[in-house]
Amino acid sequence: MRKPLEIVIVGGGTAGWMAAAGLVGILGSDSVRVRLVESDEIGTVGVGEATLPQMRKFNDALGIVEADMMRRTNASFKLGIEFVDWGYQGSSYMHPFGAHGRPIGGVAFQHQWIRAGQNGHTFPIEDFSFAITAARLDRFDFPDEDPASVRATFDYAYHLDASLYARFLRSFAETRGVFRSEGKVVDVALDPERGDVVSVRLESGEILSGDFFIDCSGFRSLLLGQALEVPFDDWSKWLPCDSAFAVPTPRAGPFTPYTRSTARDAGWQWRIPLQHRTGNGYVFSSGFTDNERAAETLLANLEAPPLADPRLLRFKAGRRTRSWDRNCLAIGLSSGFLEPLESTSIYLIQVAIMNFIRLLPEAEVDPALAGEFNRLMNVEYDRIRDFLILHYHLNRRDDAELWRYCRAMEVPDSLERKMALFRHRGFIEQYKDGLFSPPSWLSVFLGQGLAPLHYHPMADAMPLPALLGEMEMLRSNVRTEAMALPSHALAIEDYCAASVAAGAAA
Repeated sequence: MRKPLEIVIVGGGTAGWMAAAGLVGILGSDSVRVRLVESDEIGTVGVGEATLPQMRKFNDALGIVEADMMRRTNASFKLGIEFVDWGYQGSSYMHPFGAHGRPIGGVAFQHQWIRAGQNGHTFPIEDFSFAITAARLDRFDFPDEDPASVRATFDYAYHLDASLYARFLRSFAETRGVFRSEGKVVDVALDPERGDVVSVRLESGEILSGDFFIDCSGFRSLLLGQALEVPFDDWSKWLPCDSAFAVPTPRAGPFTPYTRSTARDAGWQWRIPLQHRTGNGYVFSSGFTDNERAAETLLANLEAPPLADPRLLRFKAGRRTRSWDRNCLAIGLSSGFLEPLESTSIYLIQVAIMNFIRLLPEAEVDPALAGEFNRLMNVEYDRIRDFLILHYHLNRRDDAELWRYCRAMEVPDSLERKMALFRHRGFIEQYKDGLFSPPSWLSVFLGQGLAPLHYHPMADAMPLPALLGEMEMLRSNVRTEAMALPSHALAIEDYCAASVAAGAAA
């Protein structure tokens, strides 16, 4: 039996405590011994409160009870993201966690939908999505286990307080043997011959050594960026937003089971409803507005008075060219940052942890493991990058400079190819690795106004009257079943209502 791998995690927050909890929760103390060092004096970003359905798999792998986690993080349910004013002012569409319709006549649903439209029978594509229909009705229930049911055609995620989630995972990890050291890291020692990280020194003088180091130090990237000097690949030419103001408000307005993103002149504003409050923020480009105007824009568009002054965050879109270098792995912001438009930050933390666990090294790291990890993470970052760029590039707004810039900019070849294939015949690439399946791409392609010129010829095999009848029946079934669901508020009350103490803790 091999000696447990000694791992030092530098930094706490969501990334650090997800890494610690994942390592001990899945591998156990026989495989790894984990020490996490963080300083109470260093704040965390802590605004990533909207998640993706993949987070449930991470929690399940750790044996976390969903209702308990939701109560302790003031969480609510999320069926998708609404995009307001993105295509043009007055537009609205939703990216759902679920399918649009079902395959008909041997082809994906969008081909039959395109065919119907080109024959004069136009239906809103959202009418065929159970997740969207339920979301717009502010209703929620868990997916049906019967795969034949329309209620089985969706998934769900959470809105949660990221700080409380990190606190929840800290308790989970420490109970399972993770050691926490309080203090600031002031120096990183490297092996003079191999260049590996040997130890970190704290402000107190304490030295922490290990076999492997995980950098969760945020944008500072103390280990990977500063000590190991791994370059940063800047993507701001495609994703120009580099700042955000965040501010909480009391919960007001409808208790929606979805996140809302509203386009503004120099960026976009988020609305994330939790049980005890609403998270709000304005992501903007400092090249197209200034801080004062951005703060004014945010405060002028809140549903309720702010509970605090807006907090300014600075960032740059991009990633380190390698997330794993020698005996150091960067997770979260220390590895890269893609703005929170599609709630991908926690997902990127999760997928890095799970890939690392699958490729767990010995005390002496095999470079082949790092190479495979970096390949996998490059795919993740690249596909998320393209999906985010799509929202900006496919706009039809002409009222503000940012949107004109984004519409005119050149985009990565990989995205240009995806748009061309969809424009030609409604084709959407299905890939194994990386985020965002065809329903996600379909919702944004159509929501942003990219209309296919043709559809797959196999769609014509079904007589048009039979197709229209089946589509109308499916549309009616979606509406009827969604109307039968309980309200989102009632679902929360029955399943995971937070205590007064949990609300006060936030």
